[in-house]
Amino acid sequence: MRDHGLEEAIRAVGGVSELARRIGISQPSVSNWDRVPAERVLSVESATGVARAVLRPDLFTHGSAPDLDEVDLARAQEYALLSTLLSRSPDAQLMARMARLRGDPSPLGLAHAALGEAAARSNVERAGREYFDLFIGLGRGELLPYGSYYLTGFLFERPLARLRSDLKRLGIERTEGQSEPEDHAAILCEVMAGLAGRTIEAPAGADREIFQKHMAPWMGRFFGDLERSQTADFYARVGALGQTFMEVETEAFALPA
Repeated sequence: MRDHGLEEAIRAVGGVSELARRIGISQPSVSNWDRVPAERVLSVESATGVARAVLRPDLFTHGSAPDLDEVDLARAQEYALLSTLLSRSPDAQLMARMARLRGDPSPLGLAHAALGEAAARSNVERAGREYFDLFIGLGRGELLPYGSYYLTGFLFERPLARLRSDLKRLGIERTEGQSEPEDHAAILCEVMAGLAGRTIEAPAGADREIFQKHMAPWMGRFFGDLERSQTADFYARVGALGQTFMEVETEAFALPA
């Protein structure tokens, strides 16, 4: 039997199939849930608008995990947004929410503001076409958002094997029905959202390890390629936000633990 939080998420979007589509996994995977998995809470919250405290009250109270400071909460939300935008094209609800984004004069704040402006001048159809051309295409998309590809030039190479080994050691399991390999940028951002937001139980410093070993060597280059794409407008701003956030995280993790 599904718990209340999962039922609310399904009701908010109009069905199991739509929830699966919005978070970029298969419909049978969602059908097998009895509650929202911890590593999916932030993605489901972003896709449905249902608060995390409703989705998983055992993990969240008043919108945040116990002892979770504002910086880590903001990091988790940033990673969850990037994961959502890299796993699927935005729907009308998400586009409307992004169109209201504003920012302070910091580099990250300006990237938020630019993404909000891009969302306001775009629409679901144009963003969907960009996503298809960039990541799916006829045969293959313009970009391949995989760690193995950026580090070796090929898919399913040793960087993926090393990532899988580290995720297994941390107790992070592959979601049933997930077709993409774990070194996809969207999946890595989702893992980081769970680690930063503490919806994934892991030893202290696990987010630093995953970032420095499996994201820092290539993901900034991927976001840079996305920002410079000649076929993108909205997704170019996603690339700019991602690249700026990777720089912020790199600087933060360079500080002593």
